[in-house]
Amino acid sequence: MLKDQIMEDVKACMRAKDTVRLGTLRMLQAALKQREVDERITLSDADVVRIVEKMIKQRREASAQFTEAQRLDLAEKENAEIAYLDIYLPQAASEAEIEAAVAKAVADTGAAGPADMGRVMACLKTELQGRADMAAISALVKARLS
Repeated sequence: MLKDQIMEDVKACMRAKDTVRLGTLRMLQAALKQREVDERITLSDADVVRIVEKMIKQRREASAQFTEAQRLDLAEKENAEIAYLDIYLPQAASEAEIEAAVAKAVADTGAAGPADMGRVMACLKTELQGRADMAAISALVKARLS
């Protein structure tokens, strides 16, 4: 399981005295534990991926704000954390895979215009969630249905 891999990586970082990466992984572990306690569930790999994606999104936003405020040292720290978290995401889908998935979803749902975009996105979400930027896919679907 992905959660077990994260725990093993924390142990490895402690042995290697990699404090920067260790801090990021402990923050991730805390977020996972918080979700488990709040909802009284055991997280699946899909749940862990969603939490990692959320944390990466937060760091990207923070990095952009730090860069805008000329705080490049803090932006670099956020970017390093993104790199550490990115390891736990599934392999990203290629452009060709995304194009093929969009074409297949449009054909499967029988979408004819922008009003059918929700059905197409629902079909794509199950297939590409965590492997591609859903905002970019949404723009691609919108362009195809227009």
